[in-house]
Amino acid sequence: MSRKPQVDALKSKIAVVTGASRGIGFAIAQALAAAGANLVITSRKSADAESAAERLAEHGVRVLPMQCDVRDEVAVERMFQAIKDDFGSVDILINNAGRSQAQVSIEKLPTEIWRDVLATNLTGTFLCTRAALSLMRKGSTIVNNLSAAAEHAFTNFSAYNVSKAGALAFTNTLREELRERGIRVLALLPGATDTDIWQQFWPDAPREKMVSPADVASVLIAALRVSPAGAVDEIRINPSSGVL
Repeated sequence: MSRKPQVDALKSKIAVVTGASRGIGFAIAQALAAAGANLVITSRKSADAESAAERLAEHGVRVLPMQCDVRDEVAVERMFQAIKDDFGSVDILINNAGRSQAQVSIEKLPTEIWRDVLATNLTGTFLCTRAALSLMRKGSTIVNNLSAAAEHAFTNFSAYNVSKAGALAFTNTLREELRERGIRVLALLPGATDTDIWQQFWPDAPREKMVSPADVASVLIAALRVSPAGAVDEIRINPSSGVL
């Protein structure tokens, strides 16, 4: 007796990926598209979002590029209203948009950098999550892309460390609040990953020893395919070389 081919659990799902024009965000969007999910991808610059959408079109899924600054409450609310009008619901939210900081001590850290990092990495995650929740049903998943910095403080990165540690606390709180609604909440904590972010503070970083964005995306996709009953809460991905 022949078996019917299994349909990918992610096929035709509606996934929103913030900060998806490059790096880990683009790799996750690409992996979701390859699995058959329809996408809403965001970037601060509309041209970057549109360029990413063009590269994702080869997978034959629908990709809606949107310009959105996750620090801006009005922009976030407007974006999710547009998603509601277009798709009606959200199955997967990937809070990936984020920024790092220059390597500088607390004593010399400018207030505007502190505020911007927290506004992007912490408040932006809150704003997107709050706006998405009314569109999410039982069986949906929220993934917050954090960092090893959420649990390990790196010297001269106070704003980044605090933003990621705060986002982990937010994630843990969110998971408890949504447990009865049947919405999964995952924390993604990748170690050193080979992305453009290193140009900001360590141009000569040993990229060959780092995890690739594609590997991070692959692990996350595997977790998303797990049934809700067997879902994990946190995903840690560390380079075998021990970089950082």
